[in-house]
Amino acid sequence: MFRLGLVFPGQGSQYVGMGSDLYREYAAAREVFDRVRDILGFDVASLCFEGPREALDLTVNTQTVVLTLEIAIYEAFRREVPLAPEVLAGHSLGEYAALYAAGALSLEHLFPLVRARARYHQDAVPLGEGAMAAILGPGEDDVREACNRVCSDGEEVTLAIHNAPGQTVVSGHSAAVERAVEEIRRTGGAQAVKLPISVPCHCSLLAPASERLREDLEGIPFGEFAVPVIPNCDPGVFYTRETARDLLCRQIVQPVRWKETIEKMADLGLDTILEMGPKRTLSALIKRIDRRFRLLSVENADSLRKTAALFAEEMEPKLQS
Repeated sequence: MFRLGLVFPGQGSQYVGMGSDLYREYAAAREVFDRVRDILGFDVASLCFEGPREALDLTVNTQTVVLTLEIAIYEAFRREVPLAPEVLAGHSLGEYAALYAAGALSLEHLFPLVRARARYHQDAVPLGEGAMAAILGPGEDDVREACNRVCSDGEEVTLAIHNAPGQTVVSGHSAAVERAVEEIRRTGGAQAVKLPISVPCHCSLLAPASERLREDLEGIPFGEFAVPVIPNCDPGVFYTRETARDLLCRQIVQPVRWKETIEKMADLGLDTILEMGPKRTLSALIKRIDRRFRLLSVENADSLRKTAALFAEEMEPKLQS
């Protein structure tokens, strides 16, 4: 019998039209989109399915739409097959989907909080002044040293995400990110891809957003965690009701330690990881970290049917015993 972990991607994986077939074919997915519409007062489904891309890529919209789709996938899938994950994790924004799946936050508390979080992100750094770039090739120490060399008064760039061996993300002021990319290319022969994200996440520029979120979190009641959730900023621990608020504030300004998160899943004895969200971004990263995992993903109706059938087949002997 497999030992399962669930993971949820963050922003940057969005695309216009994602989830439209799930909405048409699965009542559970429609229910999530409809509830989020009622909670927030705008048509999340229309933005998700029709765009335009420029609106979808604004952080204030991206975080809401990606999170809605991930929870819609989770609800549709678990109605097909009774899930029994041993641990949950999400990459950046995806951590909020993990908190929902763990039973720690309701939709009614989750979405106003994430909508505010996205707005705080957007307000902290004016549009166009911040950027993020994925760096492929050099190790973490080389990337960190390059960032330190190009920082100047008033402009900073730092290593913001530890994704996998040879794959990191830098974040900061746009000009400093550009200098870091050029410095890394000059000294280490790296590839760089600018991410479709309108704010510089997981760096100190978002300290004002972290403080504003802390005030909102004081009024949020967290439930008990039915399944352990690994925090991005501190993979050595699990979320608890008592630590959740502090961890979510730290997540905004501290690096995402995804490589360590997956290493922890391996240490816990998991052998199967199911990704729920658009594209297969996390599956590709996990393959670079530890190829022993069996990787499955659900992002649309077809992949949901196939993966649910596989789980049902594998779980049938247990259900009959």
